[in-house]
Amino acid sequence: MPLHDFVSDGRGGALMSVRPEYSGDAATAHLPRYRLPDRDMRPQAAYQIVHDELLLDTNARLNLATFVTTWMEPEAEKLLDECMDKNLIDKDQYAVTAELESRCVNILADLWSAPDDTRPQGCSTVGSSEACMLAGLAFKFRWRNRRGDDRARPNLVMGANVQVVWEKFCRYWDVEPRKAKLAPGRTHLTADTAVDLCDENTIGVVTILGSTFDGSYEPVEEIAGALDRLEVESGWDIPLHVDAATGGFIAPFLDPGLEWDFRIPRVQSINTSGHKWGHVYPGVGWVIWRDEGAVPDELVFDVDYLGGDLPTFTLNFSRPGGEVVAQYFNFLRLGREGYSRVQQVCRDNAEWLSAQIDDIAQFELVSDGGSGVPAFAFKLRDDVDEYSVHDVSYRLRVHGWQVPAYNFAEGLDDMEVLRIVVRNGFGRDLAERLVEHLHEAIDDLEAGRGRGEAKRGAFHH
Repeated sequence: MPLHDFVSDGRGGALMSVRPEYSGDAATAHLPRYRLPDRDMRPQAAYQIVHDELLLDTNARLNLATFVTTWMEPEAEKLLDECMDKNLIDKDQYAVTAELESRCVNILADLWSAPDDTRPQGCSTVGSSEACMLAGLAFKFRWRNRRGDDRARPNLVMGANVQVVWEKFCRYWDVEPRKAKLAPGRTHLTADTAVDLCDENTIGVVTILGSTFDGSYEPVEEIAGALDRLEVESGWDIPLHVDAATGGFIAPFLDPGLEWDFRIPRVQSINTSGHKWGHVYPGVGWVIWRDEGAVPDELVFDVDYLGGDLPTFTLNFSRPGGEVVAQYFNFLRLGREGYSRVQQVCRDNAEWLSAQIDDIAQFELVSDGGSGVPAFAFKLRDDVDEYSVHDVSYRLRVHGWQVPAYNFAEGLDDMEVLRIVVRNGFGRDLAERLVEHLHEAIDDLEAGRGRGEAKRGAFHH
């Protein structure tokens, strides 16, 4: 979560207070923003104050920066409301909710080709960040158990385009991050660049199925093959984790022939975000291990909580059960056929939209949305230097669109791009409107209107 600084409320100063003119019981008072009011108020008045301030937030459906679900069916929202007061950790009290979580774990293990002769393990998490932390901890403890009392510092190999959670894991748990830099024509980790960074202290290699920078899949099968050859040469048995936060709900349905999951013996764990293309509101993630041996026993706590024996491997404890229930609803509601249809629509719209943008003379595609996850990146052509992608992003905000502009990862960090994520609920009609507004933005910038108005750094990848 973001850290927030303390702000003095000025003790009644107009700039630091909310003035609810419409509220009968607070119409003449300045309400403090950063300390508790002295008196209570009617719930309707408190609701209206908060509701009206939230009107200034961007429209979530027009936020093309986020991978997170912004639309669910009314029936799913009703289930979320019904389960809002259920604490998922109280598995003895909410046994049915716990059973639905178990069913989801089994469904995902099957979806990701877990071997029939093993006993996969898994759990739900607050999101992919917690799931990645758990997978990383399993890597570190397995490495430590193999090495015994060795005091060497462990390292984790990854591409420069990983999500920040992997940097957090390495810093929080004292693991050396080894990042393969990108290069022109190479926007993600490859087999050669991964193997070059490995040694006897490498606890694992992280591969990304669906880069948040450009939507591309990393070649998991090729990287696994290179690690197989490395083990023959050196004796180093280095496991793979697949961070499928975005692609875990795309590849099984749209790219069934692609081998990236537990069909590859070296893949020990996979995580995904249920709140991305699993189509659940934030926050729910999932992590699955291929067998019991992939999770060291010392990481699992048997907790006697409220009368129920609870084996748990988690960084979090209490959290609402609604998102897990909503995930199971989606599994029932959509099935393989429904997920395939919805994901294909997202990919088709991403591919169509990228083609329309590629036809705009000032733009050049970095990825096309037609392979990998339904997201793509594009940039201004090299001969366009009067304005920047930040200016384009800023001009689109006039119409409510949130299209992030940012620099690519290390090795390509001199390349500035825009990125669009196509989620469920972003249909062709909205895509057509976005293309119209992109043309308007370019026309304005070409005419000299709006150049240099953007504040760089508004979006941090």
